[in-house]
Amino acid sequence: MDWKKALIFSSFTVGALLFVTGRRPAGLAVAGIGLATFASEYPERFDELWRRTPEYIEKSGKFIDMAAAFLEKLSQQQDGRYRNIPAAGGNRY
Repeated sequence: MDWKKALIFSSFTVGALLFVTGRRPAGLAVAGIGLATFASEYPERFDELWRRTPEYIEKSGKFIDMAAAFLEKLSQQQDGRYRNIPAAGGNRY
């Protein structure tokens, strides 16, 4: 594995971790470095990815809708039942 591949994979990984942990600007900047390296190293693959972006966005939107519907059903089933989850910062007894 050459250094460019390592840079691409590590920047996407670190960018995703920063984005998930709430450091969105830093995560986007680091992921942008990986994206720029990917585009310069593999222009054909980047063009294909760019053309298929709307398809990926549509699929991710469907996935989010399914997850939201599932969580809504789960929360409706939990109403009225006792849940053994202590309140944040509170005493459960």
